[in-house]
Amino acid sequence: MSRQGSRDTAPEVAVRRLLHASGLRYRVNVPVPGMPRRTIDIAFGRAKIAIFMDGCFWHGCPEHATHPKANAEWWRQKLDRNIARDLETKEHLAEAGWTVLRFWEHEAPVEVAKQVASAVALKRRSERAREGKRTL
Repeated sequence: MSRQGSRDTAPEVAVRRLLHASGLRYRVNVPVPGMPRRTIDIAFGRAKIAIFMDGCFWHGCPEHATHPKANAEWWRQKLDRNIARDLETKEHLAEAGWTVLRFWEHEAPVEVAKQVASAVALKRRSERAREGKRTL
């Protein structure tokens, strides 16, 4: 397991390249505020948008998740803990005012990048509208 890549995976890098090419700037592997040892894969800090690119095996994809037969009980508990940790992280960020977007590694990077760009644009528009109301 220690050799398994947990950051800069091919799907994540593909999405980051598309976002950067479209002019969006972000940070990678940002610590989750108030939660040690947890990171956001792609973060738009000012807009408070957190993007997670989840691996199908490690995060329990409903379409592609597999369950090892050797040491099955241990693996089931491990993968269930991963899913529970994902939910806890999402709830923690949502309570702090973040928009959390989760995508599976099998999703097309172009579609993921489009959804992320739309979410960022929407958030920025609403922030500008709110700031405009304050100056009146």
